[in-house]
Amino acid sequence: MSAPYIAPTVGDTAWMSSLGGCFVVFDGPDGSGKSTQFRRFADIARATGLEVVEVREPGGTAIGEKVRAILLDPANAEMTTRSEMLLYMASRAQLYEQRIAPAIASGALVLADRFVSSTLAYQGTAGGIDEEEILAVGKVATGNHWPDLTVVFDVDTDVAMKRLSPLLDRMEQKGMDFHARVRSGYLAQAIRWAHRYAVVNASVAPDAVTHGLLDAVATWTAQRLATRSGT
Repeated sequence: MSAPYIAPTVGDTAWMSSLGGCFVVFDGPDGSGKSTQFRRFADIARATGLEVVEVREPGGTAIGEKVRAILLDPANAEMTTRSEMLLYMASRAQLYEQRIAPAIASGALVLADRFVSSTLAYQGTAGGIDEEEILAVGKVATGNHWPDLTVVFDVDTDVAMKRLSPLLDRMEQKGMDFHARVRSGYLAQAIRWAHRYAVVNASVAPDAVTHGLLDAVATWTAQRLATRSGT
């Protein structure tokens, strides 16, 4: 049995109380360590008394998990990029309506491990589907509801590939050039939608990534509150 996770000293987290009712996505290339940071952030947020609802993509619902199995099965090597995109969006539509929207309405902080940002990077920038086409399908899938904040965990592609398990799923098995394009896709999104994206350096040690993550979300939260108050 593994030892319980002990969070690094993170300082004042009172600002997290204002995240109730927000929808925050953690995203990034395979091997970025985002899932570790997702778990840490959720634990820290709950420790402040915040209600946190966690979802993952693809999956998060009974229907979505069946779609996930199809998407990640290495036996489905012949799957086209457009089929991938539409299957991800189908899973996402079910997830948003069944779990994300009700949680936001209840005032919980919703944390998602991947969302439309993944489709834009993997099937868009890396896969060749036009970004505007993906956004149009995403608008239908989510009812034109988008995350308040997307945190991109950026890591050098060489480092990311070394971190991956030798038991790769179908998406992870794609080559170095593909994953380099994925990374550039995420960074391009962060430039296009800078007001609702934050980039965290994920090439450093996990505790340093956690501090960078908390700083980035705290900064975004302060800017959001300032905009709302008109200051």
